[in-house]
Amino acid sequence: MAKARVAILRTQPETVVEDYRRLSELAGLKDALDASVPTILKDNITWHFVYPGVNTTPWQLEGTIQGLHDAGHRDLVAVHNHTVVTIPERGEEELKFTPIYQRHEIPVLFNFREDHMQWIPFESQQKLIALPKIFGHEVRIPEFFVGKNIVHMPTVKTHSYTSYTGALKNAFGGLLNYKRHYTHTWIHETLVDLLAIGKQIHPGMFATMDGTTAGSGPGPRTVSPHDQHVILASADQVAIDSIAATLMGMDWRDLPCIALSHERGLGIGDPREIEVVGDTEIADERWNFEVGVNLATGVGRALWMDTPLKHIQNVFFHTPLVNVFIFGSELFHDRVWYPLKGRRVVERWERESPWGRLFASHPK
Repeated sequence: MAKARVAILRTQPETVVEDYRRLSELAGLKDALDASVPTILKDNITWHFVYPGVNTTPWQLEGTIQGLHDAGHRDLVAVHNHTVVTIPERGEEELKFTPIYQRHEIPVLFNFREDHMQWIPFESQQKLIALPKIFGHEVRIPEFFVGKNIVHMPTVKTHSYTSYTGALKNAFGGLLNYKRHYTHTWIHETLVDLLAIGKQIHPGMFATMDGTTAGSGPGPRTVSPHDQHVILASADQVAIDSIAATLMGMDWRDLPCIALSHERGLGIGDPREIEVVGDTEIADERWNFEVGVNLATGVGRALWMDTPLKHIQNVFFHTPLVNVFIFGSELFHDRVWYPLKGRRVVERWERESPWGRLFASHPK
């Protein structure tokens, strides 16, 4: 396999959009994507509320679009996914994506709306690890994704279930339907399967990752924000995740989705085999981020992960009882944690952080 390249830059609010354009060029966007086919913009709406470090940023979206235009890609379409605890329509508005999509005349589709796209059976040419044993012969993907490039736009943050989250996890919402929570016990293997599917259906794949404000702690939502002023990009989904996880202080070998993807030839996970370009000294930094849990993610880990309780998870998650947990997560995150703590974090970020002030200056 050819050596992977990850571009990384130190940035500031005054130059961040131009820096994303330069970053995309450094990372080889022009060679990574097929200019003759449409390109899907897969943003990351982790939470429909504004909260630093967890969602695609407006400057990431704007800079990535401009970088695509620079490389000759004009046929762009945004795709939002649905989760049981996130409202993408509200997120697009609150996170200030709508004016950007409108200005660039980019249509927005939803993978869960039948009038936007249909889900079709998928027969993989490469052996999948987890999805067949979870869904049997009912592995389905959105037909709209087939034959189109995709650009993932995650952020640099920790995750209570996967330790980190990045480009690999960003495919989770796009390629899986409402029953994606069935996969959580085998989440790392699922992400490897999704990458294998992506490489079969997309002519080209690319990712930009925003670490201007990165998140440490009980992610993917209730993190502690840290201004790191860093942005990354790569055509190798595994390599960009590996470099981002390394920056956060993790070892790629301890992250099964990266290690398995590397082992199966789906990308490069070993940082020693990754060419870092741009502000290369950043790659030597270690931010010592910590992975934590909150009340909601702690319950999820107890039932999904390798504990005695996981053997009774079908009772809870494959029956209408799952609605109890959906309600509990929404109650905790949206109606308790955010009003009592999260909103104050946002206000302080918008007041004290240069990135918070930049966000506040964007039109809604």
